[in-house]
Amino acid sequence: MAKIKVTQIKSSIKRMQSQKRTLEALGLRGIGKEVTHEATPNILGMIDRVKHLVKTTEA
Repeated sequence: MAKIKVTQIKSSIKRMQSQKRTLEALGLRGIGKEVTHEATPNILGMIDRVKHLVKTTEA
């Protein structure tokens, strides 16, 4: 599987609770934080839900 880096670029303040929980599930806890995940369908779906708050790159 390919690896993908996910970086939070916008705040979760004033966002829906489901979006905040998705960011937490991805392991993102603040602006500028970066995590690496496998590019599985579950992770890609979570990223799609918060694509306006994160930036993704190939790892």
